[in-house]
Amino acid sequence: MTLTTKIAWDDTVLPFQLDRSDIRGRVARLDNTLDQVLEQHDYPPEVEAMVAEATLLTALIGQTMKLRWKLSLQVRGDGPIRLIATDYFAPGDDDVPARIRAYASYDTDRLQPGVDPFSQIGKGYFAILIDQGGGTTPYQGITPLAGGSLSSCAEAYFAQSEQLPTRFHLGYGLSREPGADASWRAGGVMLQHMPKASPLMGEGGSGEDGLMAATDLLDEEEGENWSRANILLDTAEALELIGPSVGPTDLLLRLFHEEGPRVYDALPVQFGCTCSADRVRTSLSIYSARDIAHMTTDDGRVTADCQFCGAHYDFDPRTLGFEAVLPPDDGPEGGDGTPH
Repeated sequence: MTLTTKIAWDDTVLPFQLDRSDIRGRVARLDNTLDQVLEQHDYPPEVEAMVAEATLLTALIGQTMKLRWKLSLQVRGDGPIRLIATDYFAPGDDDVPARIRAYASYDTDRLQPGVDPFSQIGKGYFAILIDQGGGTTPYQGITPLAGGSLSSCAEAYFAQSEQLPTRFHLGYGLSREPGADASWRAGGVMLQHMPKASPLMGEGGSGEDGLMAATDLLDEEEGENWSRANILLDTAEALELIGPSVGPTDLLLRLFHEEGPRVYDALPVQFGCTCSADRVRTSLSIYSARDIAHMTTDDGRVTADCQFCGAHYDFDPRTLGFEAVLPPDDGPEGGDGTPH
C-alpha cells in the first residue's frame, strides 16, 4: 500500500451496509487524531489504553447519530481510573471534519501496572449524553459497567437504551513504521442490526447481571444473520483493524464479500477542543464575589486549565462572577466582585 493510500484512510470513519444481512456499520481509523488526544497528557499506559478505546468508540458512535451538536461518552468508577470523558462535535458543514477530544482522571498511587486496565475502573457506569444545542433537552442513557471492556459496555448501552443489536471489534496501540517514531493508532468495526419491528423484549436479558444482549432483540432469522456477521467479524486481526497495511474497503471485502457490502463516503475526524476564554468566563458567571475570592491566587489572579487540551486561562477576578457588573467599592466585602 502506498503512503498516499495510507494517508487517505487515516482519521476517517467509513459507513457501510451489508444488504444480505440487513446490517449497517462503520469502519474507523484514528492516527494523528488519537496521538493528539493522548499527547495533551502524560497518562500511564493503563489510562492511555482506556482513553484510546473510549476515543475510538466515540468516533464510531458519533457517526451513527443524527447529531447537530455534541455527543459525550462518560465512564465513572470507584477504582484507580475514576473518570474517562470524551466529546464528539458534529461537523457543521459537508467535508468539514468532526472533532473529538478526551481526557481521564485517575489516582496514580492506586494504579496497578500490568493489571487489566478495564478492571481498574472498578464498579460504576457507562453513559452516553447527546446535546443537540440551544433550545433542546439533553438526552442521557446509562448502563452499568459490565462485560470486561468499554466495548462491551457500549454494546449493553445500545441493547438497553436503544434496543439495537450492536457489536464492536476494536484494535489500538502504539505502532512504529520503519524510520519513524512510535505513535498511537486505533481502528475498529461497528455493526448494528437494523430494526424491522418492535424488539422481542422479555423479562430480563441474557447478558451479565440480567442486561439485555443483542440476541435478545432478534427473531430466529435475524439471529442467524447477526451470528454469521459476527463470526466473520471475529476473523479480523488487530493489524487489519488498525492499519495502515489494509484499507477499510479491503477489510470489508475480505470479511463480508458474501454479505453484499455497500460503502458510502468516508467521513473525516480530527482532534478539536471548543474551550475559550469566553466559555470559561461564562462558566464562572454563576459565582459570587465571595466565591471568586476563594478561587483567586496569591498573585491576585483567577486561573483555569482546560482538562481536554491543557489550554491555560488567566483572569482579573474583578471581571468574573455574577456580581462583576456592579460599580467598584460597593460595600465592605467587595460587592464589586473584587476579592478581598
